[in-house]
Amino acid sequence: MENVLCDIKVINAIRNKYGFSFSKSLGQNFLIDPEIPREIVRQSEIDKNTGVIEIGPGFGPLTYELCSAAGRVVAVEIDKSLIPVLDDTVGHFENLKVVNADFLKIDAASLIEEEFTSRGIDRVVVCANLPYYITTPIIMGLLEKKLPLERITVMVQKEVAERLCADKPSRDMGAVTLAVQYRAKTEILFPVGKEKFMPVPKVDSAVISLIPLEQPPVQAKNEKFMFTLIKAAYSQRRKTLVNAVAGVCSKENTASALRRLGLSADIRAERMSLEDFCNLSNILK
Repeated sequence: MENVLCDIKVINAIRNKYGFSFSKSLGQNFLIDPEIPREIVRQSEIDKNTGVIEIGPGFGPLTYELCSAAGRVVAVEIDKSLIPVLDDTVGHFENLKVVNADFLKIDAASLIEEEFTSRGIDRVVVCANLPYYITTPIIMGLLEKKLPLERITVMVQKEVAERLCADKPSRDMGAVTLAVQYRAKTEILFPVGKEKFMPVPKVDSAVISLIPLEQPPVQAKNEKFMFTLIKAAYSQRRKTLVNAVAGVCSKENTASALRRLGLSADIRAERMSLEDFCNLSNILK
């Protein structure tokens, strides 16, 4: 069957039937181009041996494609008013379970065990069209919990996508860039223009892939200290790194360590790679 859940007429008919209004506080912008959810499924390499956690299904356009391709799908939706809508639009799929909950508050490890592992599904991925306001907490939550995920494919604000996937030191980078790249291999898969949504957001989006790493790409002697250093450096990114991290390490020690690494004492955070921060923290700690 054709996925009609991206059709504006169908979306408006559903809204009228259930008296649904888009929530700005929940960042609700629904897809109106059916090719995008299909491409997300294709790029995620989903098949009948795959279990999928979808975060924020909305009316279910991505859910429809996921259920058509995957072995089992668990869709976690925070908006209680969307539960009967999802029962109407995608409730006919026998391989779907809808959970009304805040994803940040659920026990994701237990969910994976109960819904996938216990059913013989070992390959688990996450797919989501993430609200902009909650993108970083969800991504970091997925990575920091070290869940048994093979891939995370999410749609995020274009600017966030560029920051998370920056492959070399630049102004696009931030502390979150290094935190994510310490835990996953990142890649921008394809852009999504703002005109592909209803209501139309103010900015464009992009779909990115994160593949969790078994081992980080650098070996920090003290991971907590390294990220304390990174956070301090980026909290005052206009300052030189020596001055920005003065509350963590003395200026003299930081400058000395930078010279040992062949880096300028005037360097700023945005010119430092993850490897640079790791080497710096290993010397300082």
